[in-house]
Amino acid sequence: MGSLAMLTLFACEQPEQPKEEIATMQYPETKKVDSTDTYFGTTVKDPYRWLEDDMSAETAEWVKAQNKHTFAYLNEIPFKDKIKKRLEELWNYEKIGSPFKEGENTYYYKNNGLQNQYVIYKVNEEGEDEVFLDPNKFSEDGTTSLGGLSFSKNGEKLAYSISEGGSDWRKVIVIDVASKNIIEDTIVDVKFSGISWLGNEGFYYSSYDKPKGSELSAKTDHHKVYYHKLGTPQSQDQLVFGGNPGEKYRYVGADVSEDNRYLFISCQESTSGNKLFMKDLTIKDAPLVTMVNHFDNDSYVMDNKDSLLYIVTNMGAPNKKVVTVNANNPASENWVDFIPETENVLSVSTGAGYIFTTYMVDAVSQVKQYDYDGKLIREIELPGLGTAGGFGGKKDAEVLYYSFSNYKTPGTSFVFDPKDGTSEVYKKPAVDFNADDYVSEQVFYTSKDGTKVPMIITYKKGTEMNGKNPTILYGYGGFNVSLTPSFSIGNAAWLEMGGVYAVPNLRGGGEYGKKWHDAGTQMQKQNVFDDFIAAAEFLIEKNYTSSDYLAIRGGSNGGLLVGATMTQRPNLMKVALPAVGVLDMLRYHTFTAGAGWAYDYGTSDQSEEMFNYLLGYSPVHNVVKGSEYPATMVTTGDHDDRVVPAHSFKFAAELQDKQSGANPVLIRIETNAGHGAGTPVSKTIEQYADIFAFTLYNMGYTQLP
Repeated sequence: MGSLAMLTLFACEQPEQPKEEIATMQYPETKKVDSTDTYFGTTVKDPYRWLEDDMSAETAEWVKAQNKHTFAYLNEIPFKDKIKKRLEELWNYEKIGSPFKEGENTYYYKNNGLQNQYVIYKVNEEGEDEVFLDPNKFSEDGTTSLGGLSFSKNGEKLAYSISEGGSDWRKVIVIDVASKNIIEDTIVDVKFSGISWLGNEGFYYSSYDKPKGSELSAKTDHHKVYYHKLGTPQSQDQLVFGGNPGEKYRYVGADVSEDNRYLFISCQESTSGNKLFMKDLTIKDAPLVTMVNHFDNDSYVMDNKDSLLYIVTNMGAPNKKVVTVNANNPASENWVDFIPETENVLSVSTGAGYIFTTYMVDAVSQVKQYDYDGKLIREIELPGLGTAGGFGGKKDAEVLYYSFSNYKTPGTSFVFDPKDGTSEVYKKPAVDFNADDYVSEQVFYTSKDGTKVPMIITYKKGTEMNGKNPTILYGYGGFNVSLTPSFSIGNAAWLEMGGVYAVPNLRGGGEYGKKWHDAGTQMQKQNVFDDFIAAAEFLIEKNYTSSDYLAIRGGSNGGLLVGATMTQRPNLMKVALPAVGVLDMLRYHTFTAGAGWAYDYGTSDQSEEMFNYLLGYSPVHNVVKGSEYPATMVTTGDHDDRVVPAHSFKFAAELQDKQSGANPVLIRIETNAGHGAGTPVSKTIEQYADIFAFTLYNMGYTQLP
């Protein structure tokens, strides 16, 4: 075990304060420009507007200067390298995904330990494993990653997407499985897309028209579905859906049923709510039939049995239910309840001829097995309280696989026999981390308006609750996303160092269905921040920690959460860690696909009331001159084309200009990296080491005992 493995930060001893020469900040100069916008008669200054130009040499120089300053600070923290070394030790174990069958072959994902990207292996006819596809060879620095795999129906061809530099724009490459040779030209300019094969001769994919100007920040809001026939150039791909100029959809996806009989198309204007269409592929020139023609629902076809369609929907059921309908008359008024709604949120998978319902019970998984006639077969016994995922596969599968983890238990995969309901461990990772030394407890605390909110707190057994434990409070609270218990190697290192890790299930998430989500959207967004603040106050009141030892962390929408919380309550925490955050709430919808987030946020131009509400919490616009903000490290990627880095650039510039006191404000900009997906392991380890070192150092630690 590495030298850091046995460390405990002795919180009973007051740490020394950081060295003055590091704590005193002289930031790189950021020029201000005379830029303003007027909303409903109110003029709003935007002095750092020039940082939105990701194509300018001036912005590139600013990024370079900020990184030089940031890494000069981080590299002086005396224990950072020790944290990095321990992270490498913890990360260096074999990780194997559950096998899956395509055609005559079986495949699985595997990482030997510190490989930047997972490798796909194939089990050959002799039962021997061989490397099938190695994304580590896509680029020398590991920044080109695998986006997804999709095999043709007979398993003889594979289309896979790649992301370069973390961008959401993808390329699709088609290979012959047996020879692994590329069999045609690469499909380019694909974004927010699945790949769904029609038989073995072609596939459906989605993309936007290529924007004018920067493809990393220019607005994209007209999504379309295309069909690509193998052996033809992309220029001849058939536009299937989304070509009507007067009817723009921001997110469109296509799926072919497993039996190749139906095409289903879902389209959305925002991240919540969709229309649903279908086409009978067995009938030549069959029309596209409307199933749902409004956005007041989230619905998708999960499977079919001949002409009977099985649909998961929250229409009239905020926690979701399963309904059925005949494909010959599939409009929503003909839907019949199959698995009714319950008080717990539902997600569904299918495999081996069964339906598996996973319910979220206070953010913890409960799984039940049904047949296609709706008969309950059994409730599946799980290894404990945590998150279960999987139970999916083809109809003819004889066994299925699922994974289980929680905040202290590394993800373990199980093989499941659907006939008798028994489970056996398939792969248990050999992590150098003893989960038995730690406890995860679920508590319920009261938010500002009286709402009860669950939170899971994880820490080392025997930790003294004296208010001096370094604590990371992590949150998200948006877009119907549920934070369920899962294991993180980075968080394991934090726990080993005596840290407390707390995750509340804030409103805006999906833990309690659509009502819980809606309670944290638009004019109710402040509920999310109040829930997070109340979580911090609970941890302090119960002596898990105190303001001097509390860090708040979140990414993307969670970056907004951190930015809003630290500007509203700057004295509540010692450290703030907003990552790839949505921080300029007046202009977020003018970049890339940002307009699609309006369901959660509203926009500054929709009404004067909404403009004033957004202005009231927008982090970029609520940094006050002379305020003492917590030690802050903003993190982003220069190729982030989902939440453009200008959000982080402008927020950091505002904080550096207006901060009083000695708490540092840094921005760490990962170059040739995007929103997070596909980030190489080496970069991820460096990020964690920098974040933990910055956090502990600004809590007063100058060494690790």
